[in-house]
Amino acid sequence: MPRVVLAEDSVLLREGLVGLLERFGHRVVAAVGTADELTGAVAEHGPDIVVTDVRMPPGFSDEGLRAAVELRRHHPGLPVLVLSQYVQRSYVEDLLDSCEGAGVGYLLKERIGHVEEFVDAVRRVAEGDTVVDPEVVRQLIRHRRDPLTRLTAREQEVLALMAEGKSNASIAAALVVSEGTVSKHFGSILGKLDLSLDDATNRRVLAVLAYLRG
Repeated sequence: MPRVVLAEDSVLLREGLVGLLERFGHRVVAAVGTADELTGAVAEHGPDIVVTDVRMPPGFSDEGLRAAVELRRHHPGLPVLVLSQYVQRSYVEDLLDSCEGAGVGYLLKERIGHVEEFVDAVRRVAEGDTVVDPEVVRQLIRHRRDPLTRLTAREQEVLALMAEGKSNASIAAALVVSEGTVSKHFGSILGKLDLSLDDATNRRVLAVLAYLRG
């Protein structure tokens, strides 16, 4: 049973998330309302995943996101899923860069309403995947820089879908092509982004992060 530390300043939403997570087999070991309490709860409980809001007391700006970045720095490999009402670009790239992007997610809060999608994101982040909200992807790619201009329009489509956490099979279905075609596009993407690591999972994560950072 995955152990979760949850940070959300709204009492009603916090209690709702606790009930939702526990209903789907997670154990919420701490549910807190400030960034300082989040840091303390992680130190005390050593959770399997952190789920945190971006805006938290006292400033209600980006305290939760900054805490998430610091937690990833001091606890390498700690899976973190950030929830937000908007895209906070100032620290999201630092979050995605941490631990080579493994076990990290950034979702807009509206996704919580899609219960199965949200719970699946929690599961995948806890297992080490990268999950990024489609709207976050869209806003980040507006600020892209080279070398991504070397990618074809179809390669950019494939990489954008990967950034949303989709598998090769899901990408193939969305683009109405074969999985083999998706694999060929990914191989081309790796070459154009100068990524040649031996581990396929790391290559995929690094390619996605290169796309998001631009």
